[in-house]
Amino acid sequence: MRPVNLIPPEDRRGETAPLRTGALVYLVVGACVAVLVGVTAMVLMGNKIADRKADVAQLESEDAAATAKAQQLAPYVQFKVLADQRVETVKSLADSRFDWERVMRELSLVLPDDVWLIDLTATAAPGLTVEGASGGAGSLREEAPGPALQLTGCATGQEALAGFVTDVKDIDGVTRVGMPSSEIAADGGAGTGSNADCRTRAFITKFEMVVTFDAAPVPVTSAEGEVAAPVEEPAPESEESSEEG
Repeated sequence: MRPVNLIPPEDRRGETAPLRTGALVYLVVGACVAVLVGVTAMVLMGNKIADRKADVAQLESEDAAATAKAQQLAPYVQFKVLADQRVETVKSLADSRFDWERVMRELSLVLPDDVWLIDLTATAAPGLTVEGASGGAGSLREEAPGPALQLTGCATGQEALAGFVTDVKDIDGVTRVGMPSSEIAADGGAGTGSNADCRTRAFITKFEMVVTFDAAPVPVTSAEGEVAAPVEEPAPESEESSEEG
């Protein structure tokens, strides 16, 4: 026969006693696991922070070395920049040079006795202004990209003015000669004789002229327009001085 244990399970002792389990055991095990995971994470994070600090220290050391080297090479860099600036300045001056002296000399040679000037303005580029210069022929001057002369004067008639225009075109470098205005006094010559109106006779014609040199290099000008300079009216050679020569 097979033996049967008639003792209730809760009263049994020994190997036949049932195992007792509960929620507390699982809570304890879970807490231990959580503590273990936290400690492991802290250790890993600490190791990563230590590695990052080491990298930062190395980068700071390399940056300090590069800064020191750059400071040692700074004088050479400054010298190179200064040399480049001076080269560009020389190139700019060479490209923007314009022989105003030659132009004035040739203008004085072609200026006839029956034409005289009351105002002459020379500018190296459009947009530049000269203190005391007249504002005539401004639109034609703005259309010229390079150096130009703005002339205001009088001639003893349209034929004399036409001959002067032809002679001005023969000046070396002249590309265009514009004539914004050419007129005789409306009152038939009752002028005052001042520079504002040189038409003291009925046949005298007052004109405005723009002589451009479009083929000349356009100069580099500052914001204040320092390239522009007033040019004095050229004095034509008298017949007596030419005869003495």
